[in-house]
Amino acid sequence: MTAVSMVELWRGGMLESVHRGHAVICDTAGQVVEAWGDPALTMFPRSSCKMLQALPLLQSGAAEAMGLTDAHLALSCASHTGSAQHVALVDRWLNDLGVDQHALRCGSHMPSDATERERLIRAEEAPCQLHNNCSGKHAGFLTLNRHLGGGSEYIDIDHPVQRAVRTAFEDICEEESPGYGIDGCSAPNFATSLTGLARAMGRFAGATGSGNARDRAAHRLTQAMIAHPYLVAGDGRACTELMRAMDGVAIKTGAEAVFVAILPVQGLGIALKIEDGSTRAAEAAIARLLVRVGALEYDHPATRKRLDAVQTNWRGMETGLLRTSGSFAA
Repeated sequence: MTAVSMVELWRGGMLESVHRGHAVICDTAGQVVEAWGDPALTMFPRSSCKMLQALPLLQSGAAEAMGLTDAHLALSCASHTGSAQHVALVDRWLNDLGVDQHALRCGSHMPSDATERERLIRAEEAPCQLHNNCSGKHAGFLTLNRHLGGGSEYIDIDHPVQRAVRTAFEDICEEESPGYGIDGCSAPNFATSLTGLARAMGRFAGATGSGNARDRAAHRLTQAMIAHPYLVAGDGRACTELMRAMDGVAIKTGAEAVFVAILPVQGLGIALKIEDGSTRAAEAAIARLLVRVGALEYDHPATRKRLDAVQTNWRGMETGLLRTSGSFAA
């Protein structure tokens, strides 16, 4: 099956750009409720699966042994902006582990948080690994590694940490991964089908916290994300703004236009992938799906910033409209 038209950009009454993609909605039993495009699409979840990568942190007992709070767990699922708050929390976490940022294997990049970026520039300081948007996930890996007693190179594919991640990932997706790629933060990213990813989100949505170790882990990670939307991303980011606009829903983006949602009240999990990797299209598409299932108000400012959004130029003139399209918009 081929990708379907999901998001369009209109200018001057004419269609200018089209973003095609795939989406799947699953229930808590892992059954497909609705789908667009190719549900069997093999894809890399990228950072959208950080809550899956964090499952062994809780299932192993490592989180409990370290006394990790919900703030720690939200950071373990985060693609954060590298704000002063994010950096300070990860730094304290590493201090509690008895290590510093040099133990991380995620690499450094300038933070997307404007205030922290300006501070670094004015101080003529280089960013460190704490600023990496994945530093919370890697702090979680280090915590799990300490519990497992593995070597320092916890990102290696045959390391106990990554073996535990793969086992948990395949278990909750209910599929054997066909392979892996290396993510931007240097950790392995296991491929799955889009349905497998949506199925995992549905399993997270159905977790009650009173079942087995995986159920308890999935429930706690979901609730941590819901409780700390800022830590999951940051000011101006779709994950943070849309979670703040809803009650009891966790969402997470990934590079190359992947987005997932965990909806415990509705008992649904969502996964989508925009074929051309467009962030603006992924944000519009997830907003449309969240409105469709009744979790997000169409008229909320965070929604209209992304869905059926008027485009303006540098003078503030209206230039076009970004909207969802065809059967996907119904």
